[in-house]
Amino acid sequence: MTEATHPPTEHGFDEATLHTWLAQNVEGFAGPMTVSKFPGGQSNPTYSIVTPGQRYVMRAKPGPAAKLLPSAHAVEREFTVMQALYGSGVPVARMLALCNDESVIGRVFFIMEHVEGRVLWDPALPGMTPGERSAHYREMNRVIATLHRVPFAERGLAGYGKPGNYLERQIGRWGKQYQASITQPIPEMDALLQWLPAHIPASGRDDKACIVHGDYRLDNMIFHPSEPRVLAVLDWELSTLGHPLADFSYHCMVWHVEPSTQRGLEGLDLPALGIPTLDDYMAMYCDQSGLTTPEVLRQDWSFYMAYNLFRLAAIAQGIAKRVEAGTASSAQAKAAGASAAPRARRAWQWAQQAQQAQQA
Repeated sequence: MTEATHPPTEHGFDEATLHTWLAQNVEGFAGPMTVSKFPGGQSNPTYSIVTPGQRYVMRAKPGPAAKLLPSAHAVEREFTVMQALYGSGVPVARMLALCNDESVIGRVFFIMEHVEGRVLWDPALPGMTPGERSAHYREMNRVIATLHRVPFAERGLAGYGKPGNYLERQIGRWGKQYQASITQPIPEMDALLQWLPAHIPASGRDDKACIVHGDYRLDNMIFHPSEPRVLAVLDWELSTLGHPLADFSYHCMVWHVEPSTQRGLEGLDLPALGIPTLDDYMAMYCDQSGLTTPEVLRQDWSFYMAYNLFRLAAIAQGIAKRVEAGTASSAQAKAAGASAAPRARRAWQWAQQAQQAQQA
């Protein structure tokens, strides 16, 4: 293993011990192995393990030095949901082994198969033809609609989350996460903590429970090397039983993000690119999932945007706290943490729009 690819000290572990555990717990595993850390990953570090005959991926909690927030870094839940979804029609990597024994490498981790394919980072999909872009967006829409239709109890996931009051509980959860990781006050977050639970629309109070991914976006999936087909949806840390409209609206936030500030679609000539407009993408989801109507989505959209940006601001604040503590797992963590206040301000703008619409 070269020095350049060795896991950084704060995320290091005894590779010989890991090798022994893998040989005992992963069928067909045979070394020697080379370990390298994937870039990115603000929460749970992810590693590539390469042997002469096979490639694996290891997803782990942060190193022992990290002070973990309550309910965060739940790699065990990731393993559970992906194992249950394998073969369901939702594309996921095959799970190989889970290690709950922290004495092995100092943290909980799991091993999954390596899926070869493309990770696409820019939602404008540069280098593709309009037809290719359209096909990739239809596929993303198909997969999230399929996920929301999975009969989760039949997959052994009836206890994967609490039934009912999903949005109210999520607002409370992320509010607590935010308050546990404050580095400097954000007045808009305090305002949102009061406003959001009091303004949940009727579409968010029904009992349409489903498996929600929680972070469903373009760069959290692996596409086939040459086809517009998703081979694996990644990063299930935030998944639970929840409300499909909260999950779908989060996925659609990219339509409200400018390409100049972050990777987004706002202001682009979408028809010329072959990318569906937000209205068309909503209609596509409604048609494929059968869970709501475009009219309901449009009516309540401002609330869902406020909610999702509030949630993202809370997540960003947690990253900022880890930066302050010196335990963030990514070189991009500082910038991500700094986004908490701007996201909270934008969330409050959406909340004001939602309130005006409700009063109209």
